Amino acid sequence: MAKAWRRPESSYVKGLMQERVIEWRSQPAILRVDKPTRIDRARRLGYKDKLGYVVVRVRVRRGGLRKQRPRAGRRQKRMGVTKFKPAKSVRLIAEERAAKRFPNLEVLNSYWVWQDGRYKWYEVLLVDRLLLPELNLGKGRGRVFRGLTSAGRKVRGLVS
Repeated sequence: MAKAWRRPESSYVKGLMQERVIEWRSQPAILRVDKPTRIDRARRLGYKDKLGYVVVRVRVRRGGLRKQRPRAGRRQKRMGVTKFKPAKSVRLIAEERAAKRFPNLEVLNSYWVWQDGRYKWYEVLLVDRLLLPELNLGKGRGRVFRGLTSAGRKVRGLVS
């Protein structure tokens, strides 16, 4: 399974996912799922199939950050609509959205699932801190907002 996901476009994964994505597009942007789509990747990142672990599929937009055009008059150079580069990766945005939707859970990690021309889908692994105190996720809430997940560490320049 892991071998097939390494090159999804040249394995059985592509056909399977193209069928699934048709359904995913009509679902909500943040959706709790029963089982991970990529069980091998989820397990490598710390997922276990037991009480306290939650998997959420998050759909985020692709492409550059395009801002809304200001209503009041300005010259084109100062409009500030296109050519904006977000400081955060789309994966980190997905993790943050999942954390906001489930405030009682802590983000453990995330991984890419699929993408098309308009969206990217990530699965975010969340953990209930009260049910799993042995994980030692640190004090306070919001690992993702402090840049402590792997996506956050990469944005901060701590992981190559």
